[in-house]
Amino acid sequence: MINSPQAENATSAIGAIILAAGASTRMGQPKQLLQFQGRSFLRHTVEVVVASVCNPIIVVLGAYAEKMRQEVSQLPVLVVENSQWDEGMGASIKVGMTALNAAAEEIEGVVLTLCDQPFISCNVINQLVAAYHSTGQGIIASEYAQTLGVPALFSHKFFSDLTSLEATSGAKQVIKKYSHEVFCLPFAAGAIDIDTPQDYERLLSQS
Repeated sequence: MINSPQAENATSAIGAIILAAGASTRMGQPKQLLQFQGRSFLRHTVEVVVASVCNPIIVVLGAYAEKMRQEVSQLPVLVVENSQWDEGMGASIKVGMTALNAAAEEIEGVVLTLCDQPFISCNVINQLVAAYHSTGQGIIASEYAQTLGVPALFSHKFFSDLTSLEATSGAKQVIKKYSHEVFCLPFAAGAIDIDTPQDYERLLSQS
């Protein structure tokens, strides 16, 4: 288990949603279950977020939901299923946001993250939360490969935007729309995400 001294702060007003509903069509198998450094990508991401200051934590499953549920069944997270997972990322964000709002009445913000960035860490997540509190900006986005993306934190004022995303859209749409309210945090390793067998082979050969 990943430990963090800040993980003891279980009263954080920042929740988290881990999006893991996709079918991994380019990979040809569920990439969430691929092994890296002794655990699956899904398990690693969930453990990282559990060790962070975020609470509650929602995991959105879809394709291969039963296989993936077994990976996280022992962890303190709320697992929800998106039956329309094939419609796109926006549909999963909506399911996650609905579950988050139901689970926590007074939630100040949410961190959205995927589980195909193998170098995500508890420190990365906690830095997003710290930057949110210190800068006063409504969106804290990760910066890598000349783009802004997830993991990213959105304050409560953007919850309606996240909930009303078109099914085929993702969190980047909200980041672009409100670019004047975004604070960027460098996360160079965020550029490494695993979509294809070649990506995975490259990752294994370099580790």
